[in-house]
Amino acid sequence: MVEYVVYYRVSTERQGRSGLGLDAQRSMVDRFIQPTDTITAEFTEIESGKNDKRLELWKAISLVKKTKAKLLIPKLDRFSRKVSFISGIIDQGIELVVCEHPNVSTFFLHLLACFAEEERRQISERTRAALAEAKKRGRQLGMNGKRLAEARKQQKRQFVEANLSAFRAIWDQAPSASEAARRLNDAKLETPKGTKWYPATVLSFAAVAGLIPVSVKELSYQETAASVPSETALGRLDV
Repeated sequence: MVEYVVYYRVSTERQGRSGLGLDAQRSMVDRFIQPTDTITAEFTEIESGKNDKRLELWKAISLVKKTKAKLLIPKLDRFSRKVSFISGIIDQGIELVVCEHPNVSTFFLHLLACFAEEERRQISERTRAALAEAKKRGRQLGMNGKRLAEARKQQKRQFVEANLSAFRAIWDQAPSASEAARRLNDAKLETPKGTKWYPATVLSFAAVAGLIPVSVKELSYQETAASVPSETALGRLDV
């Protein structure tokens, strides 16, 4: 019997909501797992692979260290495309198992990491070259991103208007942003992205709703204490 901690990752929220990327990864794990094997826990993350400080990943690694389980990932590029990062994890004594390559040695895993990193470099180069060519032809870049950003802002404003009463009822009673986040999660009220509430999410909602100055959510507690005289607002920032 082998004990596994499973880690899934997709790069975008759209992939996470659609389930397309995650479903494919789960299918790979289902095919890999034997009847006598045990999955201790599963961790799913929506984050760029370039970010080494992924919360769910480090939770998975911490659990692997505690339980002496193996860290199971569907594909190596879902874990990382960076040789130094993968090598660092292996050097910590983490036994990494890849569904795509179930019986490879540590040496071969390092080779796979090298190939993944080179693939990322080539993709980046091709993308930069294509953008440079488009710009040379007079195409204005970034417009789609601006339209998407404005659409997301509008969706956020609509969400705030639709849920302001429920949010306000909890906001007015909670002594801090952390406590407000906990109560909102307990109330099963989802964020605009359909995820859990965190102190930063609470402050962002409150800023859009006009309950605190917009600048407050961007300041540290010390900076805010000197600039926002409202005792109520200060209380919410005690996260």
